[in-house]
Amino acid sequence: MSGIEVPTFPKIEARTHANGSGEVTINGTSYPIETTTLEDARAAILARVAETAGKMQRPVRVTTTGPDGEWPLIVHPDGSVEADDSLPANPAPVEEPEPEPEPAPAPIDSVPAPAAAPVAPAPVAPAQAAPDGNAWVRQAPVPAPEYPSRREARQSFLTQEQIEEPATQGWRGTLTRFGIRMSPSDSERAERSDVLAVSQHWPGPRTIAVVNGKGGAGKTPTTVLLAAVFARHGGAGVLTWDNNQTRGTLGWRTEQGPHEATLLDLLPQVDRLLSTGAQSADLAHFVHHQTRDRFDVLRSKPMALAHEQRVEPSDVDAIHAVAAKYYRLIFIDSGNDESDPMWLRMIDHTDQLVVATTTRDDHAEAGALLLEALAERDAGSAELARDAVVIVNQADPKSTPAELARVADGYRSLAREAVTVPHDPAMVDGVLRFGSLRPDTQRAWLAAGAAVARGL
Repeated sequence: MSGIEVPTFPKIEARTHANGSGEVTINGTSYPIETTTLEDARAAILARVAETAGKMQRPVRVTTTGPDGEWPLIVHPDGSVEADDSLPANPAPVEEPEPEPEPAPAPIDSVPAPAAAPVAPAPVAPAQAAPDGNAWVRQAPVPAPEYPSRREARQSFLTQEQIEEPATQGWRGTLTRFGIRMSPSDSERAERSDVLAVSQHWPGPRTIAVVNGKGGAGKTPTTVLLAAVFARHGGAGVLTWDNNQTRGTLGWRTEQGPHEATLLDLLPQVDRLLSTGAQSADLAHFVHHQTRDRFDVLRSKPMALAHEQRVEPSDVDAIHAVAAKYYRLIFIDSGNDESDPMWLRMIDHTDQLVVATTTRDDHAEAGALLLEALAERDAGSAELARDAVVIVNQADPKSTPAELARVADGYRSLAREAVTVPHDPAMVDGVLRFGSLRPDTQRAWLAAGAAVARGL
């Protein structure tokens, strides 16, 4: 053994088995080893122990037990191994091979035998174990671990420990306000996690399409309230766009600005808005800002007949180009005709698909059929369908939580996530405002927004 005094800490024990399995126990924590041979098990154990020696920046002791007996070892950070002579070894007894029977003497023949040809000496196989039987010290050294530089190893004075904010809700929050610091509950932690998800800003714009081939399935409320969630928590730069050929109602369910402009008024100005001289404030002529929920609305013209406001796929491209230049998140409220070129071009620009539905069977079935159709359209559409988020809204106050769960469960094999929203009278008619919803409804929409955020 080297002249270096090796402490007994950490306490390391290793065990091997003939089938190549084993384990390493370091200060009471066990690390299983699964290999195919006894030699590989030894090597894996030595690698683990050498890693510990590297962290300690000094040799460590390990006591090994296996088919070859009990061997105390010293393992160095570079992977080299030597016997620990300060402790007794206990080799396994060596079974003596049974002597082979002597061959019977050849019969004496009067004819002299020819002279034997010279025989080359047989090559000597390399020793597989040390003379004392310690196979561990014959293991090839493992690669030396890389040690951090002094600067990397030094903890910066600028590093600050992230301290969890105290509780603000429930009785825990009450105690916090009285000066008794309390940690938040699991539900408050979950809410904070959802807020963090919808508050982030992604590199580049993201487009979210809200779809269902059946009218009345809740596409417009879903579009509005998702936009409100992201705008309230993540800040400005959120647009909702009514991509509907036939009487889209997004403009009816949101605040109107000081004008009556629609996307039909924006289309002639696309080139100017895309020019280098255009400014974001120029969009105020065409969009309707939601003063409380902090997002903008690009309306269609529901009073006009479909043939009076026909929008072509190239128009969708143009509007999306403008939206992507000035907004970080684009929520598109879609129509009911999934074969319309305008609808299909929207899908081509989509990054995240949201299926809106209620507990009604026809709404749920229409959404499921849409996902199945997209899965067969092309590779991009199929990926959108697999990664879709389904939002099940309890539009009917008479429906039960069991019905909500049934519809959501039915979508889990078709989409990435399915979330539910309880019935709320504030969602039925009139202008939609997030602040008018009940607290449990707000929480449900926040969870829905977080599910969408996880796909962006």
